[in-house]
Amino acid sequence: MNIVFLGPPGAGKGTYADILSNMLKLPVIATGDLFRAEIERGTELGKKVEHYVKTGELVPDDIVIKLIENIIDSEEAKGGVIFDGFPRTVAQAKKLDELLAQRGKGIDIVIELSVPDDVIVRRLSSRRICPKCGRIYNLISNPPKDDEKCDFDGEKLIQRDDDKPETIRKRLKVYYERSAPLVSYYKSGKASKYLIIDTSQSVEDGYKNMIAALKGLGFELRTR
Repeated sequence: MNIVFLGPPGAGKGTYADILSNMLKLPVIATGDLFRAEIERGTELGKKVEHYVKTGELVPDDIVIKLIENIIDSEEAKGGVIFDGFPRTVAQAKKLDELLAQRGKGIDIVIELSVPDDVIVRRLSSRRICPKCGRIYNLISNPPKDDEKCDFDGEKLIQRDDDKPETIRKRLKVYYERSAPLVSYYKSGKASKYLIIDTSQSVEDGYKNMIAALKGLGFELRTR
């Protein structure tokens, strides 16, 4: 089974993809995390994408597609995958359809997460990360115990460049200009099922909304 999560940055794609991954035992392909890992390791790929990630621009299709193709051909992904952050353009979606069709597969479900822009800016600009252990905090919903220091190693938390308000607004602009047309593409029948989930409130509320919608399609899920 192959599932695509759509929605603007900060809508919660990573959070809900992980929840569904645990239920369905499918790996998550999170391109943003993969690119950041490449940057931290200082690889050739990391050097190519660093500028795009830090400025909120989309990484060129040829680079993204090569990464995705390698992953969907891996042993881990043989039963399907959950795509988080990919595709981001109609061109990428068409290429993904082509790659999957060559392997006798397709997109089974598209889940669109819906959140107002003001909620997104507030969420993402409040996010902090520990540069030492990588743990992520949110000053609103999941704050550290002591003055923006990591609870586990005491390291001073930092704000990623792509979580700064001005970059968030640019990322949203890029999303609406280039990624939002994916909604029309997938709603036109390019996926077997299409769901819209409200994730503007708490994760628990969004979780309940997603489970109810999936059960409405006949999925038998072991809920937490």
